[in-house]
Amino acid sequence: MNHNYSGVSRSAAVVTAYLMKSLQLAFPDAYAKLQATKPDVSMNEGFVNQLKLYEAMGCNVDATSSLYKHYRLQKVMEKYPELQNLPREVFAVDPTSTCQTSLSGDVIYRCRKCRRALFRSSSILNHTYGSGPTAFTHKRLSSEVMLGAEGTVKCTSYFIEPVRWMESALLGVLDGQLLCPKCSWKLGSFNWYGVQCSCARWVTPAFQIHKNRVDEILPVHIPGLQKGKM
Repeated sequence: MNHNYSGVSRSAAVVTAYLMKSLQLAFPDAYAKLQATKPDVSMNEGFVNQLKLYEAMGCNVDATSSLYKHYRLQKVMEKYPELQNLPREVFAVDPTSTCQTSLSGDVIYRCRKCRRALFRSSSILNHTYGSGPTAFTHKRLSSEVMLGAEGTVKCTSYFIEPVRWMESALLGVLDGQLLCPKCSWKLGSFNWYGVQCSCARWVTPAFQIHKNRVDEILPVHIPGLQKGKM
């Protein structure tokens, strides 16, 4: 019975996704259109969440999207509760790897102490700002430091996808420190159940690198330089 229901739910999800894509409908409208045709149709929460993600990505499956990477990491906890034997694709390629290919305009972030490359800007998982940690006002830094130009609370950390140099620290462990793989300087921390950003947004799971521990290395563009030429 559960198997049959799963099949019905999956079929409803596929048809709804088709309506969203072909008719450029938002998820609620596409689902309502399907239900109007077949009132007994039903869809489980998992498929609903996937379709909402599909809508947020513009009805395209974009594996490079922060939204997609967040979703994939959240599913890791369900599929691998012991956090062992995680698939390699969960981890971004180490930027020091010779096989690493960079995206156009990709920024590299290096350890501020030893200059070891740690991650690329394409690995940053952006999140919407929270309202600020109002419950901890007495612990805040000065308003000029913590507030942005429009009065919003700044994020003092980068939340990124896990990188392969983190693998040994993450496997089988729910939370802990993230140390530079070269000089062992503390860069931040991780928690598979999530942490609260300085802007008050809860990020799950969280691989947090403090901004004051890394430096940005911007890509250098040389006018007239073509691929394959020195």
